[in-house]
Amino acid sequence: MDFFLVILKTLFFYILITIMYRVMGKREVGELSVMDFIVSLFIAELAAISIDKHDENIFMSLIPMILLVVIQIGLAKITLKNSKVRSIIDGNPSVIINRGKVNFKEMLKQRYNLDDLLVQLRSEGVKSIEEVDYAILETSGRLSVFKKEDDLSRSYPLPIIIDGEVQEDALIQIKKNRVWLDRYLEKENYIIKDIFYCFYKDNDLFIIKKEVVK
Repeated sequence: MDFFLVILKTLFFYILITIMYRVMGKREVGELSVMDFIVSLFIAELAAISIDKHDENIFMSLIPMILLVVIQIGLAKITLKNSKVRSIIDGNPSVIINRGKVNFKEMLKQRYNLDDLLVQLRSEGVKSIEEVDYAILETSGRLSVFKKEDDLSRSYPLPIIIDGEVQEDALIQIKKNRVWLDRYLEKENYIIKDIFYCFYKDNDLFIIKKEVVK
């Protein structure tokens, strides 16, 4: 009897967890952020405990699992509309290599050592740091690498404004300042808070305005 109960519980939680991840969105099955990873661990652990303990009421595991899903969906909606909350929860990408120069200060801040950098560069087919123009450590922990040979002009689309927030580090990288940005936006009749995404490429700004999200 216990054998068949374990099978039934396993099938039940398999279907349930699949539905939960579909509800939480496709982001969950991609590269996990810190919060996604924590929620995944909790759900997996709760399901394992419920399957292992035959005398425990299955609903005692369902309640915290459903609560986690509700919290995750709620946070996803909040972070969609609030860039500051998103930054706190997911963090921000970090430029590890900038125009061929390693940013040791940022590596120390992210507790990202040279071995980590070299391992991820090798996984991208890079033999030496000298081959890299830009390397950006994403919030998921993945390293995005742009080789010098990929674009001789070294003209990559750097995000200047994300969801109404000016990226000061990006302005420094393109050797511009806030005064220059404000003058440009004023000339084009844009307001920073109304801009969803703005990136700089080929000495020009490309702007996408916000749309109302209900």
